[in-house]
Amino acid sequence: MSNLLDANAILRYLLNDIPDQASIVEQAVMKGACTANEVVYVLQGVHKLNRKEITDSLLTLLEKIDVLDKAIIREALKEYAVSSLDYVDCVYMQEQKP
Repeated sequence: MSNLLDANAILRYLLNDIPDQASIVEQAVMKGACTANEVVYVLQGVHKLNRKEITDSLLTLLEKIDVLDKAIIREALKEYAVSSLDYVDCVYMQEQKP
């Protein structure tokens, strides 16, 4: 069973702003940890990353972790990068596709 990483852990890993914590999270990621959606909002709202930066970072991370509905998340991130839609709306749209 995978460990669930909260948004703060993922942010430490992506931003490497606290190297000791980033290293610990990296080890968890390599063991198959998974994540939640609120990371997008923190990267955009607090850290002021643009949609492409967020998408690129999270697509890279997505390849290293175990997460439910990986294909849906991947496509939602791609839609989020090129639209003005909210990330949750992008996920919802992907979930509704046949």
